[in-house]
Amino acid sequence: MTLPVTGLAAAICALLLIYCAYATVKVRLASQIGFGDGDNPDLLAARRTHANLSEHAPVFLIMLAILELANAHHIGITIIAAIFLIGRVAHIVGMAQHHKGGSPRFRQLGVLATWLTTVALALWILFLFVTMHL
Repeated sequence: MTLPVTGLAAAICALLLIYCAYATVKVRLASQIGFGDGDNPDLLAARRTHANLSEHAPVFLIMLAILELANAHHIGITIIAAIFLIGRVAHIVGMAQHHKGGSPRFRQLGVLATWLTTVALALWILFLFVTMHL
């Protein structure tokens, strides 16, 4: 496989997306809301959890693939991808907890992991661009 780290990360993201979609549909069926969120806070939280992953995963995976194709340090990108994925799971768990009145800690950890890993990949790509192409 040409992009093993990206492939594995994409597969895990796909499974997380299916889980989030299932959780959203489950709330939709229970509340009989076919479109939108119907001002239902449970459905809003489920939809935003799914949407948040859908918003962040694509750009992360694209940058991961770019670095992998550029022969970036394999262990480095693997660690960053693992942190991103752990962060996404933490965000999913944290959204459910926070929404139900629990601690926002896991949600915050997930956001921080997502942002830091995305910035790390972006800076790594910029570094490679400046050092190799200017």
